[in-house]
Amino acid sequence: MRALIEAARDPAYPAEIALVLSNRPDAGGLAVARAQGIAVAVVDHKIFAGREEFERSMQILLELHRIDLICLAGFMRVMTPWFTGQWHERMLNIHPSLLPAFRGLDTHARALAEGVKVHGCTVHFVVPALDEGPILAQAAVPVLDHDTPDSLGRRVLAQEHVIYPQALARVAAGRINVQGNRVFDAAPGLEPKALVMPVLDK
Repeated sequence: MRALIEAARDPAYPAEIALVLSNRPDAGGLAVARAQGIAVAVVDHKIFAGREEFERSMQILLELHRIDLICLAGFMRVMTPWFTGQWHERMLNIHPSLLPAFRGLDTHARALAEGVKVHGCTVHFVVPALDEGPILAQAAVPVLDHDTPDSLGRRVLAQEHVIYPQALARVAAGRINVQGNRVFDAAPGLEPKALVMPVLDK
């Protein structure tokens, strides 16, 4: 989230961070956003009977703030097909592996256990299936002999901070063309700046 906010401070950046939303009232990113003068909101999933009721409350806030794109940032809840359908090709996520390898949790430990020589991160559009969807950007890092999950994770995180703002910029500027599960470059669009909401779970 910090990386997206920092990138969007450039007047030439094609997106504005308009809202930071969390399902956890104690999420540290909320204070960071407030300090930057960004609107914040909390929709606590624990008070709802089910996922769709929680998501419909989020949807009301998104419409109120006229959000165009969602960027998930550490959001650990699986979205329903209803919600992902509302945000088809307008909701991005960053995952700490080179998808389709190592979907799910504990990606760095699993990469080391499997003995891979290259690891990394992926920005993709969110679809109902976990850690799937058209891939917008990837960055690779070498796996070193002395790596631990923490040391490998730190190098991957540094690349996440690079490729997430870049991928968001491409989407917000209309510079992509999605065909099936593949993303291609397209001519720059003429749409106004997108309003982006990072969703936090930590």
